[in-house]
Amino acid sequence: MTQTMKGRTVFILIALIVLADQALKIYIKTHFRMNEAVFVAGEWFRLHFVENEGMAYGLSFGGDWGKIILTTFRFAAVVFGVWYIRHIIRKGYNRGFIICAALIFSGALGNLIDSLFYGMIFTASDFNTIATMFPAEGYAGFMHGHVVDMFYFPIIRDAYFPSWVPIWGGEPFEFFRPIFNLADAAISVGVITLLIFQQRLLQPPAEEKAGNTVQTRATHTDETEIQ
Repeated sequence: MTQTMKGRTVFILIALIVLADQALKIYIKTHFRMNEAVFVAGEWFRLHFVENEGMAYGLSFGGDWGKIILTTFRFAAVVFGVWYIRHIIRKGYNRGFIICAALIFSGALGNLIDSLFYGMIFTASDFNTIATMFPAEGYAGFMHGHVVDMFYFPIIRDAYFPSWVPIWGGEPFEFFRPIFNLADAAISVGVITLLIFQQRLLQPPAEEKAGNTVQTRATHTDETEIQ
């Protein structure tokens, strides 16, 4: 596959993930009240609308200043990601590694859009009111938007840790508790795939392999001549 085709494939993948992520978030934001849930497959798969101020899977970080720092970090990571993906395509890295990088990048970009703009283009969501889009005044300023989450998989519910478990013994247990979005899922799939298949995906680019092969053969020839 040529560099142009790889670049086009990666761009299409990123665009599809970001568009799907944003379409779902906008639908949830404009059709659900805060904490409203719809059962998709029994009780173990729900669309459950929540918002968080920053990190993946509903985690938060450091209040208002933490939100600004996190959004700035996301923006810097996305800018770096543009350069890095172009770099690994040009260098001929493993296709699977490029796809994983594209998944992580698209997830970061999807959540960055929420953080940058959602506060300005939506009204606030609460337990009684459904948000509207493009109001005269949004619920927050630039870089202060909340990230929309909706996927909830409480596969194991109403369970408790055994009493002999340190710290959490007797405490309620639920799997899977975090509520997340498509962008979070893309990041997780990219990272987990890299961790599982790192020996295969993190191979040197084809150019470096070829260079090392030529150098090894040259050394062998020199030594043969000396003998």
